[in-house]
Amino acid sequence: MAASSVVRGEDAFKKVFKFYKRKSPPPDFSDVTDFSKGLPSDKIVPAVLDLSAVSDSDAARAGLQPVKSWRTFGLQGYPGFIFISNPFLRGSQPFWIRQCLKTYPQKPNVCNLDMHMSPSDTQDIWGQSVHGLSSSPSGKREPKTLLERLRWVTLGYHYNWDTKTYSANHHTPLPADLHLLSVQITAACGFPGFSAQAGILNYYRHDSSLGIHVDESELDHSRPLLSFSFGQSAIFLLGGVRREDPPTAMYMHSGDVMLMSGQSRLFYHAVPRIIPGPQGPTDLEMEGHRMAFFSQDSTLGGVLSEEDWVLCTRYIQSSRLNVTVRQVLGPGQRFPETPSPAQKTDASQVGGVPGQSSQRRKEEESSL
Repeated sequence: MAASSVVRGEDAFKKVFKFYKRKSPPPDFSDVTDFSKGLPSDKIVPAVLDLSAVSDSDAARAGLQPVKSWRTFGLQGYPGFIFISNPFLRGSQPFWIRQCLKTYPQKPNVCNLDMHMSPSDTQDIWGQSVHGLSSSPSGKREPKTLLERLRWVTLGYHYNWDTKTYSANHHTPLPADLHLLSVQITAACGFPGFSAQAGILNYYRHDSSLGIHVDESELDHSRPLLSFSFGQSAIFLLGGVRREDPPTAMYMHSGDVMLMSGQSRLFYHAVPRIIPGPQGPTDLEMEGHRMAFFSQDSTLGGVLSEEDWVLCTRYIQSSRLNVTVRQVLGPGQRFPETPSPAQKTDASQVGGVPGQSSQRRKEEESSL
């Protein structure tokens, strides 16, 4: 039974989400759009890029193919949505995977483990996880490493999961390499001048999912939301402005990029399921073993060590990494003034108990 047969009545999105999330019986994936196949479909429309916005050399600096080589698509009924099927140069994905696992979780960036651990205990998540990820399976249940317990990391303007806001006083520099990658993609998609101001990294294990939501906390919705996927594939659902709008299901494979702008910028979306990859070495794993990164004039540069890639490979064999980048403030915009402590106290006494948001919600709720 395909997902299209369950879309009836109220909250069609929730019905489709539960359909793809269920374990037994497994869902029918025949309705899932797979852009990597390049098959004709009445749902898929061409996406036009600005081929002159990014030079071939600038694209290569971020580990990207020339823009003219990108395979880009849109969807009927989703104005402003652009799907780019793995525009990365061969050998560059391992760099971004290492950044997500080894570099970006480092302080001063913020992660879910900070909610119940001291900063000194989460200072070097990678270093504290090396032994556990390097060890051969012993057959008995081993404690999870910090890396395996990682669920989200925030960069730039750090998202507040309780208030669902950003603020001027909770900010650290966004990594320059991620900013470079983001501005190259957005420029080619018709958004010159995009400023990458905040990032959220999601770490999905094989049984993880991401609930139905809209990304609306940014003060400027005229700028796009950008999403990068690495590791295991996933089912992504894109709906409309109401939960009654039935969503379209699509695969997100390693290296795929999505851009949500215009009307699609505020559409409901979710990730109900991670799709296990094939057994044995994958193309992505072989990339890490065979290839050096980028050209010598690359801003990113550096060759991945064998030790680092072995650990990265072990992690992504059962996990997915997702990076979303967004512009929080438009030109000339400022954050609203922060309420005084007295105002906060007054507000906290209205409509509920302070801090009523649960830790579990903090760890599960995030972006794309």
